[in-house]
Amino acid sequence: MHSHLNDMANHKSALKRIRQNEVRKVRNRYYHKTARTALKVLRNEENKAAATEQLPKVIALLDKLAKRNIIHKNKAANLKSKLTKHVNKLA
Repeated sequence: MHSHLNDMANHKSALKRIRQNEVRKVRNRYYHKTARTALKVLRNEENKAAATEQLPKVIALLDKLAKRNIIHKNKAANLKSKLTKHVNKLA
């Protein structure tokens, strides 16, 4: 994982920056993937009560991703809108 440290930077601050970027990349990828899975689960949900209960949690996830700039805020807004419509359409 850290093999790329040797052949790049010579400055202490740059090395630290590389380490931080690596950690953040992994963390952001995890958050993004978790959110995508949550979206999929909610989209496939047939039960209105269960979907209604899941919706606020998924919206909170999307808001966090948008706040951290992992996804664009407009994309988060579009997804929230679509999901809300989907949940309201369920019988």
